[in-house]
Amino acid sequence: MAAAIQRVTVKRVYEPAARGDGYRVLVDRLWPRGISKNRAALHSWLRDLAPSDELRNWFHARPENWLTFRKRYLKELALPKAAESLDELYRLAHRKKNLTLLFASKNEEHNNAVVLRDLLGGMRKPPTGTGPGAARMMRGRQAKSWPR
Repeated sequence: MAAAIQRVTVKRVYEPAARGDGYRVLVDRLWPRGISKNRAALHSWLRDLAPSDELRNWFHARPENWLTFRKRYLKELALPKAAESLDELYRLAHRKKNLTLLFASKNEEHNNAVVLRDLLGGMRKPPTGTGPGAARMMRGRQAKSWPR
């Protein structure tokens, strides 16, 4: 039987590794500047879980749009290219007692690792657009597109 997650934390990769970090996973697409692999003390690097360059640059220019970033990032996580890495993150979360998601961003409150931690906390996969809300949305789109 899989062990329950005891703790999922987020931490800047530039902070020193601590014994309580447990399994350390970098969730950025690019390697952090100025840090060696030894100092990073990673166990895994899931770069396909990082937001696209376009989304990352958009959010960097508009940090006040956190909720919009979060929503767009969850949509990106629902794409097939992130599926394998997301499945791996869920497996790690179930197997490891403590899991630390590492990020390089200077914004410690609003970044992709925070979204991933929240996703793991609820143990729900990102929305796929197949639920009742998506069906209502499609009906609304179809009704608007029909000529009157």
